[in-house]
Amino acid sequence: MQFRQQALAKLQSPEELDLPVRFARPQGWLVFSVTVIAMAAASVWAVTGSVTSTVGAPAVLTYGQGSYVLQSPVAGQVTAVHAKEGARLPAGSPVLEVRTARGDDEIVRTLDAGRVTALAASTGQIISTGANVAAVEKVPRAGAPLRATVYVPAESAAAIPAHASVDLTVQSVPSQEYGVLRGEVTSVDRSVQSARQIAAFLGDAQLGEQFTEEGRPVAVTVELKKSPATKSGYVWSSADGPPFELISMTLATASVRLADRRPVDWLLP
Repeated sequence: MQFRQQALAKLQSPEELDLPVRFARPQGWLVFSVTVIAMAAASVWAVTGSVTSTVGAPAVLTYGQGSYVLQSPVAGQVTAVHAKEGARLPAGSPVLEVRTARGDDEIVRTLDAGRVTALAASTGQIISTGANVAAVEKVPRAGAPLRATVYVPAESAAAIPAHASVDLTVQSVPSQEYGVLRGEVTSVDRSVQSARQIAAFLGDAQLGEQFTEEGRPVAVTVELKKSPATKSGYVWSSADGPPFELISMTLATASVRLADRRPVDWLLP
């Protein structure tokens, strides 16, 4: 009965309005403030920020003019080889000499000025009419700058912007010591390349097959950034780059920067 009287007295008494009411602890306010700030920063970044992505692809250093395969116009035995691999020859230079069945000596000459990248004939060898005897890379002039031809997957080609930056890891250069070669996209071929087209341009059927193993790619031309301060004549991520010159037909792996995308493009469906 005593407890009942106390309960009734409590119900009849006015509320304790003079006592302070605690809505949240200081720790709670701190967590709430941090959450609001983080959400505001994420919203600003989603609207004004950008996401940078790259695509990796095989590349080869060339002079940008392509190559051609030199073929023998006659059948016979090779009696002399006048050129060496790596030699730069003017147009009309003798490459090899062939003695026909009639006893005549025919000289196979270069069609355009360039560098002999491969010789497929040797002295004493019997060759047939139309046989491939040499691959010659076209070199427009002495001291012409090298370029990089990058074979990018076709599905990524549309995302490459004009003048996109490119980093090239050159196969013959230790990247841990000398870094990567810097370049810039100058053109993107919008048509896909077949193994035969690549082989015709590079003068190497094996590379044509290698670059199309995962599908027909798109050829991207990259201009290498020049620097008079390096031995190679080009800009590297390191200060000096390698202590030697680069040669054409050197393989590399390219990292091409794609067009920046706003985060809201992929955060929102």
